[in-house]
Amino acid sequence: MGKQTKYVSPLPDASGQIRYSDAENAIWAELFARQKQAIRGKACDEFMHGLDLLKLPEDRVPQLGEVSRRLKRETGWEVAYVPALIPFSEFFALLADRKFPAATFVRTREELDYLQEPDIFHEIFGHTPLLTNQYFADFTHAYGKLGLAASREDRVYLARMYWFTVEFGLMRKPGEALRIYGGGILSSIGETEYAYNSDQALRRRFDIVDALRTPYRIDIMQPLYYVIEDLRQLFEMTQQDIMGLVQQAKRMGLHAPLFPAKGDAAAA
Repeated sequence: MGKQTKYVSPLPDASGQIRYSDAENAIWAELFARQKQAIRGKACDEFMHGLDLLKLPEDRVPQLGEVSRRLKRETGWEVAYVPALIPFSEFFALLADRKFPAATFVRTREELDYLQEPDIFHEIFGHTPLLTNQYFADFTHAYGKLGLAASREDRVYLARMYWFTVEFGLMRKPGEALRIYGGGILSSIGETEYAYNSDQALRRRFDIVDALRTPYRIDIMQPLYYVIEDLRQLFEMTQQDIMGLVQQAKRMGLHAPLFPAKGDAAAA
């Protein structure tokens, strides 16, 4: 957050609508069709149920207002326009107000498979379906309130917790197959296949202190994924003293990175 980006989020007009071009709608339609196929049998049931509840358009970029109306009906959440990347302080403030930030730009065809900036497909397809689940919605709300009150240093630790849950989390219910719930995976065709099937990726039982201590990079396939049992586990996590666990993680120090050094590549 706060980095430079070549993308600019178009502003809604006086009626609250954003006029997307035919080319942008075509990119959305292509991304939607191939990702819906890619996650079949891999995404968690709660995500697929949320996708059904939201009734996202498959042939055009959705308007934020139409997504918000359906989200608000389910869990009281809505989607808020943001101009691409935003500071941590604004990000946490929005979540604490039950508003999920969404940049409105559509990735270019040259970056169809991967881009570092979160575009509207990542935000809406990848994240909003699970916000129809009360456990997940309440976890995200509590996370926003924690981050809003945290120091700048502590927010860096909280960012790791978000990364290994909301963005790149896996789930395995007792007696069931591995499933994906992280929006960073579910919105990426390459990461979906890698996270689910790669024999190179590590998959470990989620431990909050371990997650807080684990460095990550945004420009590579993740070498490690943490696995929760179900979405209720995320909600129950908010009943713990998370900021106390942040202090514990700070005292223990970071784990050794599981990726090679690459100059000053983005790691947190």
